[in-house]
Amino acid sequence: MIELEHLEKRYGAQAVVQDLNLVFPAGQVTALLGPSGCGKTTTLRMINRLIEPTAGVVRLDGQDTRGLRPEVLRRGIGYVIQQIGLFPHLNVAQNVATVPELLGRSRQDTARRVDELLALVGLDPDTFRHKRPAQLSGGQAQRVGVARALAADPPVLLMDEPFGALDPLAREHLQQAFREIQRRLHKTVVMVTHDIDEALRLGDRIALMNAGRLEQFGTPDDLVHRPTSSFVSAFLGEDAALRQLAGYRAADFMNPGEKVAGLPTVEASLDARSALGVMLREGSDRLTVMTDGVPAGCCTGRTCAGSHDVEARKLKPLRLTSFLLSPALWWPLLLCLCLLPGTLPAVLRPLDLGELPAAFDPALWQLTLTHLGLVLLATILVLLIGVPLAILVTRPDREALRHLAEGWLGWGKPYRRLPSWRSLSRLWVSAGSRPCWVWWSTA
Repeated sequence: MIELEHLEKRYGAQAVVQDLNLVFPAGQVTALLGPSGCGKTTTLRMINRLIEPTAGVVRLDGQDTRGLRPEVLRRGIGYVIQQIGLFPHLNVAQNVATVPELLGRSRQDTARRVDELLALVGLDPDTFRHKRPAQLSGGQAQRVGVARALAADPPVLLMDEPFGALDPLAREHLQQAFREIQRRLHKTVVMVTHDIDEALRLGDRIALMNAGRLEQFGTPDDLVHRPTSSFVSAFLGEDAALRQLAGYRAADFMNPGEKVAGLPTVEASLDARSALGVMLREGSDRLTVMTDGVPAGCCTGRTCAGSHDVEARKLKPLRLTSFLLSPALWWPLLLCLCLLPGTLPAVLRPLDLGELPAAFDPALWQLTLTHLGLVLLATILVLLIGVPLAILVTRPDREALRHLAEGWLGWGKPYRRLPSWRSLSRLWVSAGSRPCWVWWSTA
């Protein structure tokens, strides 16, 4: 994780970056977006101390980078620039091996790592290992630049407009390759770009800057649908929602298992904006989504174009560890423990009416304790059954089970998240009469 605290850079009286506070999440791609001269590249270079900040702190995994020697810091950070920066007198393998050799890695390990990375970025090692940079196309050279940045397996990767010098077709192919690499490696990436499409396509988070200040930081969905200023709306443009679809695959909007004969087909990996283009070209409002040549489901123009919250549509697996630490579990259990001394006697033995003050209605008191006992039982059953089921159906390999839960049982989508404390409070109020109905309708 990278943290910027009150970061500033001034040249005389001119402020290039002003009081910048940002946290770049670990394992995600954060795009620094903004117009020319807004301080994007300066911010990036202050992270690896190619530019020293005038004020403020940069922390890498909690450590102040000012306490590290610049060369030591940079060897642990991958760096990809627009001009690629390959050494012209070295071949491809030697360029990629630069940092591992500086770190003292053995020749055998370095050669193995070079071949592995060339294959990862889509270059055949036998074909490209001994070529010089002058013999490479722009896209090939940029792939070698990415491989070199990953050679020492750094946790952090800084990218300064890495695809800006490429033609549109090569840029799109390389962006797709980078997305696949990031899905496998989960690096913490900070990427400077002035290309809105690129930021929406590649960024898990976007930091939009203007005149050295941060205008808005959030997911692409936050900036497109919940802009915090008129500048954000104007910079992204009226077609921002359509551009955003380029960052999602057709499979993200697919109804799994749905099969309709005679529909146009697209691959699951195709971006959703291109899928909409196929619908317009073919005059159809529905497509069959293919996975490895087999129909996996259908997507419609309404599910793609009508989505106001794309992130909410993406199923996030429920993890047992995060649930066990959640207040959604602990506060109802604590309430159960508080009620336990009063409810168990009512369940296990008849109430001795002589134990009650004369002011209490014995029948009402007995009914209240019995109701609380049923509520306790319903809550325990919900936790024992609902939690394992939610974990099961949100696993990535459980598409068929999710389709069964959605379509055949008519649950809707109860597994998207466990109920909040408000939902559980409704459960406690009315679980004595309709526990199952309250659970599924508020989840």
